[in-house]
Amino acid sequence: MSGATRRIPAGAHYGVRDWIVQRVSALVLIAFLLLVAARLVIGGRLDYPGWAAVFAPTPMKLVTALAWLALCYHAWIGVRDIWMDYIHWAALRLALHVATILWLLYCLAWSLQILWSV
Repeated sequence: MSGATRRIPAGAHYGVRDWIVQRVSALVLIAFLLLVAARLVIGGRLDYPGWAAVFAPTPMKLVTALAWLALCYHAWIGVRDIWMDYIHWAALRLALHVATILWLLYCLAWSLQILWSV
């Protein structure tokens, strides 16, 4: 390889796919927040029965589950990039990636459990 730079892959996902997914997930979250705000303005109650009434219908539960999934994926991309940019020791970076994934899966499962118990 005379004169050519050899690229050594470091496990990163090069390209714009993750950038686009993070922007789309942000749009999903904005739309969800606007929907919840509109439902609360229409409902007018900010007590527990009012909140439960907002999230009780199955379509709202599905939209909320989609928003939580978008939030977890959005967070994963951001935190993964932080670990890749600032943690140079590979073993620690891998451990942080695994810990982040497990934490996000736990949060997603917990939020879905709460959502479907309403």
